[in-house]
Amino acid sequence: MKIKKYIAPTMPDAMKRIRQDFGKDGVILNSKEVRTGGFLGFFTKPALEVIAAYDPDPLSTGNVMEQSEKPLPTIKNPAKQSSIEQEPVDEINEKNLFRIQDKAKDKPIPFVGPHLPQSIEKLTHSLTAQGIQPELRTAVVDHLLRSWYREDSESVAEQLIEKWLEESLLKLISDRPFGEFDYTKKFLNLIGPTGVGKTTTIAKIAADAVLNKKKKAALITTDTYRIAAIDQLKTYAEILNIPLEIAYNNEDFKQAKERFKDYDVIFVDSAGRNFKNKQYVQDLKQIIQFDSEMENYLVLSMTSKYSDMIKIANQFTSVPIKKLIFTKKDETDTYGDLLNILHETGLGIAYVTTGQNVPDDITEATPQQIVSLLIGDRHHA
Repeated sequence: MKIKKYIAPTMPDAMKRIRQDFGKDGVILNSKEVRTGGFLGFFTKPALEVIAAYDPDPLSTGNVMEQSEKPLPTIKNPAKQSSIEQEPVDEINEKNLFRIQDKAKDKPIPFVGPHLPQSIEKLTHSLTAQGIQPELRTAVVDHLLRSWYREDSESVAEQLIEKWLEESLLKLISDRPFGEFDYTKKFLNLIGPTGVGKTTTIAKIAADAVLNKKKKAALITTDTYRIAAIDQLKTYAEILNIPLEIAYNNEDFKQAKERFKDYDVIFVDSAGRNFKNKQYVQDLKQIIQFDSEMENYLVLSMTSKYSDMIKIANQFTSVPIKKLIFTKKDETDTYGDLLNILHETGLGIAYVTTGQNVPDDITEATPQQIVSLLIGDRHHA
């Protein structure tokens, strides 16, 4: 079997080149969207990477001939179905489109649609239901296909596909920083929009520091816009028997830092505001000193729309964000946006919270935890 890679602006362009090289017996194995050209990463153009193959020994089983006599569907590029022109199936190969020859065993592998084995096709539907972005789904499917065709038999592949899925998802986030605050910095500051649960979350982290890690801790709040937030944090401070300072401006913040200079760790609860207002970040900078002593975690709610999460993250590009914290896991059944936001921002996750109970409803984030959320939810789909 001869295999060749093509880079083309559209699927019809790729098919034209495949026909020139392989005639009507060419088979498309896989396709994905890529970016080409440009200079230093700018001005790139979208294109398709298409993997095609040609087997000089056509399949001769009667079942395949019977398959080719049935009404044939049309080809779509799975990476960008909505914008790629469709081509008739018979322009590729009526006999080999649904089956690819397994040379080692002389046995065809059944396909659903033009590219995917049935088990992998089923997984793509689950990943789509989870809300995972097309680019990431394509990367997962590519890993599954490569693993599938390396196996000696379809039955073995069926048994291993769950393992391959887990491996591929872990690979996507393995280079991100995960894990709780390690206390190498003196200040932990939580920032983010209103309503995501920053005050409750910082109380949970502070409680763990005091009760479990035996740290001498203090609290500073700059959330002077909501009286309820101050009262809430005062209550937590009294329960934990730790001091709280309210900073209305930069001078107040400096004085609070000086007062707590002998403490092990200071937790900062910043004001939550409308993330669409760019002045919010500027106001934060006027109060909080974002220096080398401080780690900043951006708090996001799992119930937010992915588009809103991206806008929120973009608003804080001028602030050195160390990691993310995701709240309200108990209020949603889909977790694909966790994967999406990690890919988009390059950040990792420190904590995941699951409810309002302090200090219980918070867990340290790990790559395995995130993958388990995705796979575990899929089992119930």
